[in-house]
Amino acid sequence: MSLRPTLDFLLYQWLDAESLNQRARFADHSRETFDAVFDTCERIAREKYAPFNRLVDTQEPHFDGETVILPQATHDAHQAYAGSGMLSAAQDYDEGGMQLPYTIEAAANCFFALASVSIGSSLLTKGNANLLLVHGTEAQKEVFARNEFAGRFSGTMCLSEPQAGSSLSDITTRAVPDGPDFEAEPLGPRYRLTGNKMWISSGEHELTENIIHLVLAKIPGPDGKLIPGTRGISLFIVPKKMVGMDGQLTGERNDVALAGLNHKLGWRGTTNTLLNFGEGKYPLNGKAGAIGYLVGKPHEGLRCMFHMMNEARIGVGTAAVMLGMAGYYASLDYAKNRPQGRPIQAPTLRAAASSLPPEGAHSTLGRPGGGIGPVKDAAQPQVRIIEHADVKRMLLAQKSYCEGALALELYCARLVDEQHTADAQAADEARLLLEVLTPIAKSWPSEWCLEANSLAIQIHGGYGYTRDFPVEQYWRDNRLNMIHEGTHGIQATDLLGRKVLMEGGKGLQLLAARINATIARAIQLPELAAHANALAQALQQVGATTKAAWATGNPQEALANAVPYMQGFGHTVLAWIWLDVALSALSADATKSIAVTAGKLGALRYFYHYELPKISAWLQVVAARDPTCADFPEDAF
Repeated sequence: MSLRPTLDFLLYQWLDAESLNQRARFADHSRETFDAVFDTCERIAREKYAPFNRLVDTQEPHFDGETVILPQATHDAHQAYAGSGMLSAAQDYDEGGMQLPYTIEAAANCFFALASVSIGSSLLTKGNANLLLVHGTEAQKEVFARNEFAGRFSGTMCLSEPQAGSSLSDITTRAVPDGPDFEAEPLGPRYRLTGNKMWISSGEHELTENIIHLVLAKIPGPDGKLIPGTRGISLFIVPKKMVGMDGQLTGERNDVALAGLNHKLGWRGTTNTLLNFGEGKYPLNGKAGAIGYLVGKPHEGLRCMFHMMNEARIGVGTAAVMLGMAGYYASLDYAKNRPQGRPIQAPTLRAAASSLPPEGAHSTLGRPGGGIGPVKDAAQPQVRIIEHADVKRMLLAQKSYCEGALALELYCARLVDEQHTADAQAADEARLLLEVLTPIAKSWPSEWCLEANSLAIQIHGGYGYTRDFPVEQYWRDNRLNMIHEGTHGIQATDLLGRKVLMEGGKGLQLLAARINATIARAIQLPELAAHANALAQALQQVGATTKAAWATGNPQEALANAVPYMQGFGHTVLAWIWLDVALSALSADATKSIAVTAGKLGALRYFYHYELPKISAWLQVVAARDPTCADFPEDAF
């Protein structure tokens, strides 16, 4: 199957992406230019990514003592991607970009993630460069960011440490001024960094001339001690190889050394590293310590880094969607072509049902040779498994999870464009909506599109867990996304502990207003009225649960069940997305495709009948501030 029809519907029929061309920034574009970008990306993904997805999974990166070796296919894919201009697609013309709407850039990148998320498409490089455009000096933008957009350099984000993981307040990497004139360095105040960073994606390779690490570290106070907590964190540019003001390599290696490669369950085509900064393996000027250039002001590193982290979180959500979609397409194709089983003989079942004993009478049900059961005529030809109701259930679940989550990610991308190009009020509303939706955009697909991958394996039966079929790899690759860029627990705590409360709950109120607007439209249509009422009840329950969770003002009580809160919240958001998509599917223009309309409405009904009712169980423990988990004694495990 092709992703293109689904993208076209969501972008042009639902999100009205063409209307972005009326804004000055995008005035040179049209649907024709958007489609030309999609054509190019789809072709590169088909030729340079998809054929090598299994190859990069089996031929993992390895270190030969000097360099990290990757398959040639990875080099070819990177060159094709960089050559397409997609690294700088959304940037200004003056930056060498196309000034594409971010909505279109995000949609175009879906083709690469669908073809091989393990090869990657330089998500971190773009995030790294975008951060520097916002927080870096003019020299830092020129020397580092623009060379990343051009494809000469690649980028990373270095946050976690072996002992600190997601607890950034506990990082111990140190940054000390490099000499008395450290502030006179044209690339920014110059420091020497020492410490270790863990789980660094793309931390070492030979795909580009240089790797630009963005590193969180602490500048010691006057007493030489690190400032406790996150207040002391600063952000530094630490290049793998030293660079001059002209952007050319000086020939010196910075004191950044590969300490090891992590061998992962999935995403095996992407290097994941442990890096040592300043261990003395590559001393500069006879001194140990990796050279780093301060970004922004001292002690404001975390604020700067969140610019990249939020972008990465939406990127992880999109990767999860595309892996789920890849499994859905594979299992749908398999189900259409795999013959197994025969039709149940309905008349036999009716006859058997009519012979059931009366209530209270002795029954043979459950005894060998007794009761009723499906009767099949072995003389009949086999049917394809897609004709079985349970297989249709699993396919519909995948469709509702993956297409719904794709719509959510594109909606968030549209909010990014609103934030940057709309009038002041609309831009601020988009900012607040993004704050609330980002934890959902990252975590919901990484849980439920992973479930879609599990269902894809189930549809394949025994073949599903063999390497003869791709669905086991899609599951392995996707399992990492529940951890990438912040675990479920971290995202849930962020949602309930900060995002729904920030600015007096304004973001949550804005989201509720948009959901209510969809409900008001849908309730007018007989096909959607019942779903609109169900969504209204779910929204009311989310609001009441949010208040109940914080009723005592005790954070430990409120956040003890943050993950069930996020699950209920996320399902409500996806129910809203599906209802809004269904409204577009029923519109005059969309009804030209009966199959599209039937598909969207069927997925809507599935989600409302099978998924939305789950929220009551999740939200009940949150509203009650249930202490079962929080109070469970350690020794009772």
